[in-house]
Amino acid sequence: MNKNIIGIGNAIVDIFVHVDDLFLKNNNLVKGSMKLMNVNDFNELKKNIRIEKIAAGGSAANTMAGISYLKGKCAFIGKISSDELGKMYKNSLKDINVDFHYLEKKENLPTGASIILITPDHERTMCTFLGVSSQLSSSDINHKNIIDSQLVFLEGYLWDKGESKKMFKYVINLAKKNKIKISMSLSDIFCVTRHKEDFLDLLKNHLDILIGNENEINELMSSKNLLISINQLKKFDKLIVITRSEKGSLAIQNNKLISCNSVPVEKVVDLTGAGDLFAAGFLHEYINNSQIESCLKTGSVLASKIVQKIGARLN
Repeated sequence: MNKNIIGIGNAIVDIFVHVDDLFLKNNNLVKGSMKLMNVNDFNELKKNIRIEKIAAGGSAANTMAGISYLKGKCAFIGKISSDELGKMYKNSLKDINVDFHYLEKKENLPTGASIILITPDHERTMCTFLGVSSQLSSSDINHKNIIDSQLVFLEGYLWDKGESKKMFKYVINLAKKNKIKISMSLSDIFCVTRHKEDFLDLLKNHLDILIGNENEINELMSSKNLLISINQLKKFDKLIVITRSEKGSLAIQNNKLISCNSVPVEKVVDLTGAGDLFAAGFLHEYINNSQIESCLKTGSVLASKIVQKIGARLN
């Protein structure tokens, strides 16, 4: 029987649009980054784009969708409002067999949304209005949903806000007490820059698994050289997974380095969700006791599939 994984993260509706590099420059946006916006700036940007596609997203939710695609048993906790986008969000998870463990109620803010700007080089730049998603608190977590899981997956983005940070600690303590594995994604290089010391503390004292891309990992270790970062990370004695796009992926386990080639792709269409889907493949295999090589391989397969389509959903 498949073991249960629960993801906790920002419940964000993704709005996809193609733009050129000049659009990013004119709007003072850093390519490949995620910028948090207030509601006014978000609505102003929204006026200047032509929406091509809307889908429910959020990093941890995308990972759970990938696990569901692999027929894994999974659930998601994220905060939505009882508005149109909230209803769409909830239904999109239900449609792909991801249990949504959040009691919907009237909230003081709308459901969060992210405008995903895709440039001709297929890179994506995100402009996010977190809305009510950033108010996810420990009171929104039914402890039974945590203790019924074998693995908890948290997204680094949650560390950005006060209430969510408290919730993060609450979930970690609950998981540790009940011997449930705790995994986390680094989410974004700027997220790592903001919370480097906290993330290192989490890695040292609380996490079982950390997943990040090469740039995020180097930023975490204050290094520009991956080999130096790897040698520093070995001291933590944790399972650390590093994605390197077309250069493949690596895992550090028991002071040993395990590598995997990427899966060749004929045409990259959109990089949205590549890291999220890699995490889905990796964690699905891991929770079902596969060798680390197989975990990396399945992660690479899912990442290669998602970059060939727009959006972060295979199902």
